[in-house]
Formats: sequence, structure tokens, C-alpha cells
Amino acid sequence: MEIDSIVIVSLNSPKEKIWGRLKALTPAGVTIQGIDLNAFDDWLRQILDAQPAVITLSTVFYPMHRVERIAHDEPSGEIPSLSQRFTTRIGISLSEYLGIG
Repeated sequence: MEIDSIVIVSLNSPKEKIWGRLKALTPAGVTIQGIDLNAFDDWLRQILDAQPAVITLSTVFYPMHRVERIAHDEPSGEIPSLSQRFTTRIGISLSEYLGIG
């Protein structure tokens, strides 16, 4: 996993999935600029209803003992990735929205 990759982090204790930008990956844990996967569609609606610069993702550190898996946000056959869904609905790429690159 590369820094600035868009990933889905599966966590335990409690079980949750976080989607977002990988900021850091160390033996101590992972830092993600993102949101709970269950809130993704609500977040998109908020962006569409508000000024895009008003709503931001939270940057959070998760200790490695909670991390079960980290997966790239990739399309699966005909099913688009979450970042592709973002681009389709919002009209700009996630990289542009986050100011990456």
C-alpha cells in the first residue's frame, strides 16, 4: 500500500470498515483520512447539498491490533470503486477534492 492510496480498512473490536486516503502505515498502526463505510452515501449527499469545501474527512489513527485487513478501493468487474462513484456523483475526482497531487 502506498501513501495517498484510497483504501478500505477492516477493523475489529468493534467491527467497522473505514474508507479513505491512506496517510501513514507503520508497525504501530494506520492513519486514514476517511469515513465509516456505512456513512459513504450520506457523505456524498451532504457534499451535493452543501459547499464542497465545508465537508471534510476526519484523519484518524487506528492501532495495528485493531486492523484486520487493508484493501485498495478498486472496481470489481462492472461494479465501480467507491472513488469512481464519488467522481460520477460529484463531478470531480476524489484526488481533486482532497487536494492530492
